Amino acid sequence: MRQWTGGRARSAGIDRRDLLKLVAAASAAVPLASVAAPARAADGLPGVVKPLPPELFTLRGTNAETKFEALRDTGLLTPADRFFVRNHTATPRIDRADWKLTVWGDGLSGGPVDFTFADLLALPPVTRTAFVECAGNGRSYFASQQGQAVSGTAWTLGAIGTARWHGVRLADVLRRAGIGRHAVDVLPRGLDAEVVTDGVNLGRVRRPLPVAKALDDVLLAYGMNGEPLPPDHGCPVRLIVPSWVGIANIKWVGDIEVSSGPLLTPWNTGLYRLFGPGHPPEGSAPLTRQTLKSAFELAPGAAFRTHRRTLLTGRSWSGGAPVRAVEVSTDGGARWRAARLRDEPRAGSWVRWTADWVPRERGPVVLLARATDRSGRTQPVATAHNTQGYLFDAVVRHPVTVD
Repeated sequence: MRQWTGGRARSAGIDRRDLLKLVAAASAAVPLASVAAPARAADGLPGVVKPLPPELFTLRGTNAETKFEALRDTGLLTPADRFFVRNHTATPRIDRADWKLTVWGDGLSGGPVDFTFADLLALPPVTRTAFVECAGNGRSYFASQQGQAVSGTAWTLGAIGTARWHGVRLADVLRRAGIGRHAVDVLPRGLDAEVVTDGVNLGRVRRPLPVAKALDDVLLAYGMNGEPLPPDHGCPVRLIVPSWVGIANIKWVGDIEVSSGPLLTPWNTGLYRLFGPGHPPEGSAPLTRQTLKSAFELAPGAAFRTHRRTLLTGRSWSGGAPVRAVEVSTDGGARWRAARLRDEPRAGSWVRWTADWVPRERGPVVLLARATDRSGRTQPVATAHNTQGYLFDAVVRHPVTVD
């Protein structure tokens, strides 16, 4: 924002007045609507193509959150039918044969270049396992655990999925298009409908990547877990930006602007920055890497039998470094013990873990899980507040009962 007010950044597709209004609104926390009105069980959602059975999903506005207990038998990869859905509007239906990608902008050495789907298939293929996670995953715990008001979709921990993505390097496409050494930002734009909020048309979903990231490990993916991308997950082509917040992973990509200067959109100004105490009035720098989290593959309030051995299972992940260790507590945090990791920790992916437990006393119990990654970071007791509830990384309290 300082670059913009100083004339060193350009607003891409939104009026200056509307952009300032968006930033001002972001600094005020609004209580989560779902705290007063719980999300309904899934039975279908207008704008989403795939079935959303209630045993797998909870509906939240235009979105569908995966129930973590539904992942227990899925292996490392999240099947497409259980992968969460984050939609700003509705899923478009796009035919591969009619689709094209236009790369354009003053950061290219020449004019616009079009790529058909067949053109992408002719480039060297790449496969990468990576999670995609909404920046607001865990947002509801700001209210339920920390008593703090935040705005946005009241996700628990199910706004994440891990898949094996197949596609081409964004760097290969940009180099074929003639990216220049003077390029600064790369702005992919989705083909879903324009987003209108509070009477302001924000345009199509778009968020710039710094050129260094765009030329590093980003994919233009057209496959998911060995199959073509499903409509709800970006068919025919989407971005995969490993370890970064979900909004960077633009679905249904239709064009990419390459700019010689920094770009601002609603999704890196009033949205997807940290606002509130401890942050500048214009917000933090735009969010990039995801944070550290752990979740039990277990429904809240699940019941266990006293003196009967059970196997607790869960998953932990970090956008900063591979997970190094996971600890669990079955007494509300009084004592911790190491869980057993089931997967080789890798950057950009999660690890599954298990822990044995024999409940000794009847009554309510709080289960806890916390991860430490290879950078040395461990999940904290509480997350620093921000008004839009992004990047919740504290240990989540998971209530169960023992009969």
